[in-house]
Amino acid sequence: MIAEQRFYATGKRKTAVARVWLQPGAGHVTINKQPLDKYVDRETAKMVIFQPLVLTGTFGKMDVAVNVHGGGTSGQAGAIRHGITKALLELNPEYREVLKRAGFLTRDPRQKERKKYGQPGARARFQYSKR
Repeated sequence: MIAEQRFYATGKRKTAVARVWLQPGAGHVTINKQPLDKYVDRETAKMVIFQPLVLTGTFGKMDVAVNVHGGGTSGQAGAIRHGITKALLELNPEYREVLKRAGFLTRDPRQKERKKYGQPGARARFQYSKR
């Protein structure tokens, strides 16, 4: 018996890290062992997650299993999208051109800037008064 083919990749955004497994199937998406609709409530987040699958025409043909932690809803959705994109490249390297043009391969480098000493926030300054 031949083992089922699974494709693995890691996606990251902000502080969220998503481990993604793709395998041929009926298009089921499970995130942290929960169905997509139970884990993600915002439609925009669902749309972000499905973007690479829709773009490559594999939507509904691949089962997606995700373990994700860290960050918030939006960061996790971005991390899952990045992971799915990288896993699709494992599946078929010819998708690279399309996914690169859409900007899904680029890891979003934006992070929260640290708070500095002597001021209330990262960029904010305490109010200055001459007198």
